[in-house]
Order: sequence, then C-alpha cells, then structure tokens
Amino acid sequence: MVEDTIKKIEEKIRNSGSITGKKKAELLKLIASLQSEITNLAKAEGEHAESIAGFVERSTHEATRQKRNPELLRLSLAGLAASVKGFEASHPRMVEDINFISAVLANMGM
Repeated sequence: MVEDTIKKIEEKIRNSGSITGKKKAELLKLIASLQSEITNLAKAEGEHAESIAGFVERSTHEATRQKRNPELLRLSLAGLAASVKGFEASHPRMVEDINFISAVLANMGM
C-alpha cells in the first residue's frame, strides 16, 4: 500500500504543470529517498507509514492544484508534520526528507 501511494505521488509530481523542472527533480529525488525510509517503517509500523504516505500525497495534491487553497495546503502540511512527530530518533532520515518535502511544497503554495 505504501509503495502504491509513493508511486501516485511520483506520478502527480511528474505530470504537474505547476512545478518547474528544477523543483520537480528536487521533489522526485526526495520522494525516492523517502520511499526506502517509509518502506522500512512500514515493516514495523504499517498504519503509521500509511498515514505519513497519505499526508505526503495530500500535501502534494494541495500544492500542485491549479487553484490552490492556502488553508488546505497549510492543514495538509500540518498533518504531515504531526504524522512524523516522535520518529526523529528512530527514523531521522525520513523526518529530514519529510521536512524538506514540506518546505518545497509550502514554498510552491505561495
């Protein structure tokens, strides 16, 4: 399930007309890094991994919409931040990737 969600996120980024080439490449690189981290998390904490992947997907959707709603983007990014809270020690790379993804998506929403 997590892998399917990650594939949807990658496809959304690749097909988005609202993301420039440089940002698109940056996001795809971060998503690729996140994929291995979140797959490892899914082995031990499947539901939590699904939540994180779901919030990444929702945040990506909100940031790439033709008519962006800043409030929905803010809420989805807040949910994403909350979903990784507590994993700083056990999965620092995943949290770092999420923080970078959030920053890129947040800046796109402006």
